[in-house]
Amino acid sequence: MFATAPLRIVAVSAGLSSPSSTRLLADRLAGAARERLEADQDRRVDVQVIELRDLAVDIANNLVTGFPPRALKDAIDAVTEADGLIAVTPVFTASYSGLFKSFFDLIDHTALTGKPVVVAATGGTARHSLVLEHALRPLFAYLRAVTLPTSVYAASEDWGSSGDEYTEGLPSRIRRAGGELASAVLGRTVSGASRAPGLDDAVVPFEQQLADLRLD
Repeated sequence: MFATAPLRIVAVSAGLSSPSSTRLLADRLAGAARERLEADQDRRVDVQVIELRDLAVDIANNLVTGFPPRALKDAIDAVTEADGLIAVTPVFTASYSGLFKSFFDLIDHTALTGKPVVVAATGGTARHSLVLEHALRPLFAYLRAVTLPTSVYAASEDWGSSGDEYTEGLPSRIRRAGGELASAVLGRTVSGASRAPGLDDAVVPFEQQLADLRLD
């Protein structure tokens, strides 16, 4: 009887400080996805978090020379070979950070085709939450990934908040996004129902994603 390969969840964190709320959000999203995957099937689940600040010099050198150093190549391979991806960036000047964009500029535009992705961001104020829709979703649509309906934005005041009668708190949004990623990795719809993959699954039109998205 042959061993079954583990499911691989990779989270990319573009946080610059240590400790970092961006890394914390990446860890919690990865933990939520792992918890759901381990509850729903028997395969081992491996989680890897890639800290882009540790690769900043390598990323800059690769942009100039066209050749990735070993650590950067390993990170790119981990992202492209993952069963599910989580991408988290701090908000800089109302968009994703330059480090975040530079890393994904190094990935071939077809390498993420059909890969389920949760996009997330952190910032000092909730006013920047639309960065998820006007910046991150178009980026991953270009990379032909399948961006999941629930995106997660964490402002400073969201940490430690449980929400109120009108809104979901950050923990419940993290659990929902992690559950959606787990369902997508297992080949199910977001609701949990199984379905057979079709010819159009590899590329989801951006217009369809916009029609289905729910703002958080």
